[in-house]
Amino acid sequence: MLHLFQAEQQKQNLLPMKNDSSPLTDLLRSLAIAGNIFFVLWILYNGINENFEGTNLEKISYVLLMGLLTVNAFLLISSRKKTAPK
Repeated sequence: MLHLFQAEQQKQNLLPMKNDSSPLTDLLRSLAIAGNIFFVLWILYNGINENFEGTNLEKISYVLLMGLLTVNAFLLISSRKKTAPK
Protein backbone atom coordinates (compact mmCIF):
# COMPACT_ATOMS: atom_id res chain seq x y z
CA MET A 1 0.00 0.00 0.00
CA LEU A 2 2.80 2.40 0.92
CA HIS A 3 4.58 1.55 -2.34
CA LEU A 4 1.47 2.52 -4.36
CA PHE A 5 1.23 5.81 -2.48
CA GLN A 6 4.90 6.59 -3.17
CA ALA A 7 4.47 5.74 -6.86
CA GLU A 8 1.47 8.07 -7.07
CA GLN A 9 3.46 10.84 -5.39
CA GLN A 10 6.26 10.40 -7.93
CA LYS A 11 3.77 10.65 -10.81
CA GLN A 12 2.37 13.88 -9.39
CA ASN A 13 5.86 15.34 -8.97
CA LEU A 14 6.63 14.67 -12.64
CA LEU A 15 3.58 16.53 -13.88
CA PRO A 16 4.08 20.26 -14.54
CA MET A 17 2.58 22.56 -11.93
CA LYS A 18 -0.45 24.34 -13.29
CA ASN A 19 -0.53 28.11 -13.05
CA ASP A 20 -3.16 29.09 -10.46
CA SER A 21 -3.24 32.82 -11.17
CA SER A 22 -6.86 33.42 -12.09
CA PRO A 23 -8.27 36.83 -11.11
CA LEU A 24 -10.56 35.26 -8.50
CA THR A 25 -7.67 33.34 -6.92
CA ASP A 26 -5.55 36.49 -6.83
CA LEU A 27 -8.39 38.47 -5.25
CA LEU A 28 -9.06 35.82 -2.59
CA ARG A 29 -5.34 35.50 -1.82
CA SER A 30 -5.03 39.28 -1.45
CA LEU A 31 -8.09 39.43 0.81
CA ALA A 32 -6.72 36.60 2.98
CA ILE A 33 -3.35 38.34 3.33
CA ALA A 34 -5.00 41.68 4.18
CA GLY A 35 -7.36 39.99 6.65
CA ASN A 36 -4.50 38.19 8.40
CA ILE A 37 -2.45 41.37 8.72
CA PHE A 38 -5.48 43.35 9.92
CA PHE A 39 -6.35 40.70 12.51
CA VAL A 40 -2.75 40.58 13.82
CA LEU A 41 -2.74 44.37 14.17
CA TRP A 42 -6.14 44.30 15.90
CA ILE A 43 -4.94 41.69 18.42
CA LEU A 44 -1.80 43.74 19.06
CA TYR A 45 -3.85 46.90 19.57
CA ASN A 46 -6.16 45.16 22.04
CA GLY A 47 -3.17 43.73 23.89
CA ILE A 48 -1.49 47.12 24.13
CA ASN A 49 -4.76 48.75 25.19
CA GLU A 50 -5.24 46.19 28.00
CA ASN A 51 -1.54 46.24 29.03
CA PHE A 52 -1.24 42.58 27.93
CA GLU A 53 -3.18 41.43 30.99
CA GLY A 54 -4.94 38.09 31.05
CA THR A 55 -4.60 34.54 32.21
CA ASN A 56 -1.66 32.45 31.07
CA LEU A 57 -3.96 30.39 28.85
CA GLU A 58 -5.23 33.55 27.11
CA LYS A 59 -1.69 34.83 26.59
CA ILE A 60 -0.54 31.51 25.13
CA SER A 61 -3.55 31.30 22.82
CA TYR A 62 -3.00 34.87 21.61
CA VAL A 63 0.67 34.21 20.88
CA LEU A 64 -0.13 30.98 19.03
CA LEU A 65 -2.92 32.63 17.04
CA MET A 66 -0.62 35.49 16.07
CA GLY A 67 2.03 32.98 15.01
CA LEU A 68 -0.43 31.02 12.88
CA LEU A 69 -1.76 34.14 11.19
CA THR A 70 1.75 35.41 10.49
CA VAL A 71 2.86 32.08 9.02
CA ASN A 72 -0.33 31.91 6.94
CA ALA A 73 0.25 35.40 5.53
CA PHE A 74 3.89 34.55 4.78
CA LEU A 75 2.92 31.33 2.96
CA LEU A 76 0.25 33.12 0.93
CA ILE A 77 2.72 35.83 -0.07
CA SER A 78 5.38 33.28 -1.04
CA SER A 79 2.88 31.23 -3.08
CA ARG A 80 1.77 34.43 -4.80
CA LYS A 81 5.37 35.06 -5.92
CA LYS A 82 5.68 31.49 -7.25
CA THR A 83 2.50 31.72 -9.36
CA ALA A 84 3.16 35.24 -10.64
CA PRO A 85 3.61 35.38 -14.41
CA LYS A 86 7.18 35.93 -15.54
